[in-house]
Amino acid sequence: MEVINTLLDYKNLRIYQNSKWFKFSLDSVLLANFVTLNKGIKKIIDLGTGNAPIPLILSARTSSLIYGVEVQKEIFELALKTIKINKKETQIKLIYDNYKNIDKIFETDTFDIVVSNPPFFEYTDSSNVNDNKIKTIARHEIYAKLEDVFIVTKKILKNNGVLALVHRTERLVEILCLMKKHNIEPKRLRLVYPKRNKGSNIILIEGKKNGKKGLKILSPLYVHKRDGSYSKEVMDMFKE
Repeated sequence: MEVINTLLDYKNLRIYQNSKWFKFSLDSVLLANFVTLNKGIKKIIDLGTGNAPIPLILSARTSSLIYGVEVQKEIFELALKTIKINKKETQIKLIYDNYKNIDKIFETDTFDIVVSNPPFFEYTDSSNVNDNKIKTIARHEIYAKLEDVFIVTKKILKNNGVLALVHRTERLVEILCLMKKHNIEPKRLRLVYPKRNKGSNIILIEGKKNGKKGLKILSPLYVHKRDGSYSKEVMDMFKE
């Protein structure tokens, strides 16, 4: 069922969602708050934007032009409605396509920042997938593989531009290898934990195209307190 929700505690932002498909996750909130922004940034692109939560949150942090790319038509149409209801058409531009093709739309060295919350899971014939096709595509590498993020980023990102990614901790080694392979130097890494005394399940990582060597490991981020409620740091991310 299609609904309009307030985006977290951002009082002036609303988002179209459909409970039969999927709602945006905490991963998008973490990434939108993790990525480094500064005054010199002019263009940002979100690869696999879904119903556009990341562009919306970023629009509260920066006046830069933001593009979102989404391959699923149903979700793309939700994103269009989301941008329209928030009157963000001037700042946020949406593209209906597979982000593997985005280098055919934009020239080389176009963007200052690339962000992505891509499908987390590899796909094979034996993969345990959801009966809902839309959820399956969002979670599994059916239309694009992890490496495709780095292939296209290398082309469209400016020299010393930033790539910020949220992904599963279990794929960290693979991510680091792919970043190095495609000239994205890892610069910042933060491990996300469900709660204290639990292993990390999510990573936030940022790299620079042709950047200098030097990786900073940031303090751990704990999502929940012992009673199951969100930690103060996460709660603060829900607000403008």
